[in-house]
Amino acid sequence: MRIGLVIYGTLDTISGGYLYDRKLVEYLRRAGDAVQIISFPFRHYAAHLSDNFSNDLLKRLRDARVDVLLQDELNHPSLFQLNHKFRTIARAPIVAIVHHLRSSEAHPTFQKLFYRGIEKQYLASVDGFVFNSNTTRDAVSQMLGYDPTSFVVAHPAGDRFDPQIDSATISNRARERGALRIVFIGNLIPRKGLHTLLDALARVPANTAQITIIGNPNVDAHYTAQIREQIKSLRLNNARLVGAIQDDALANILIASHLLIVPSDYEGYGIVYLEGMSFGLPAIGTTAGAASEIIANGVNGFLIAPNDAATLAEHIATLQRDRQLLAQIGLAARARFLEQPRWDESMSRIRGYLLEASR
Repeated sequence: MRIGLVIYGTLDTISGGYLYDRKLVEYLRRAGDAVQIISFPFRHYAAHLSDNFSNDLLKRLRDARVDVLLQDELNHPSLFQLNHKFRTIARAPIVAIVHHLRSSEAHPTFQKLFYRGIEKQYLASVDGFVFNSNTTRDAVSQMLGYDPTSFVVAHPAGDRFDPQIDSATISNRARERGALRIVFIGNLIPRKGLHTLLDALARVPANTAQITIIGNPNVDAHYTAQIREQIKSLRLNNARLVGAIQDDALANILIASHLLIVPSDYEGYGIVYLEGMSFGLPAIGTTAGAASEIIANGVNGFLIAPNDAATLAEHIATLQRDRQLLAQIGLAARARFLEQPRWDESMSRIRGYLLEASR
């Protein structure tokens, strides 16, 4: 197949969505498909709307001459009208890769309504969908007002590291004396909920836990400054900001940690929870979005309401005190990881769907 993939920026961008896209491109190319990356420049949302009137971008889509045109749904503001123009000059089906809807995120009401209007037009402009979760599929169905007939649900995997760790190691680590070693992984943006986690840590005694914060601090400089000030004002001397790091360094931190906490306002899936579970780390996420497709509350982690620092603090204190429980849910977390399809399995499902769509 000749496949085009429309994205913003580069595939090397650090996020779960770009990791998913990158894994798909790698798989398709190994299978012998020709994949062309059609990159639009990153700009602000309003500027992206003007892309719909760009003849140059329309020409780039036409000249790609593909059998299937894949589009990351993140690009929806650039494509909600451009897709209709593309149909008049090309026959390739358009398939959207939907990680999560922007309008599912926490925004002021007027912004959510605006985003929803644009996204709905975009979703109605494509021929099929690749969904990363059942939650995302349901969100799209609800927005459109009908169930799409052409789609595939292909869950992300968590086997980026695939550590060889046994039950004894997980149990022994959980029973180590001292502070609970917590890791947060995610770009430093409000949606990831780091501020909620810091508020929770301020509610427990200082020797209860220590936290390593891993993530790009440059995505939202204003939020990062707020986080630094929050750490200072709450006197969280047990919090360490390490920024974005290489996989080897990240793996070393994960294997030495007790617990992964990413209390996001919304997750379209939550690859990071599975990656933590691969090391036997229980995960704490929120009830908003698809984290519940991974985290079974009280079994392999906990689910809290978004912004609920009080309940999060209770879970942290409980796990620090009850190391038998920490070991138990750590083992369950590792078992949950082992149940998950691997990347090649999920990407194979997508390729099979694209083959059908291109006929």
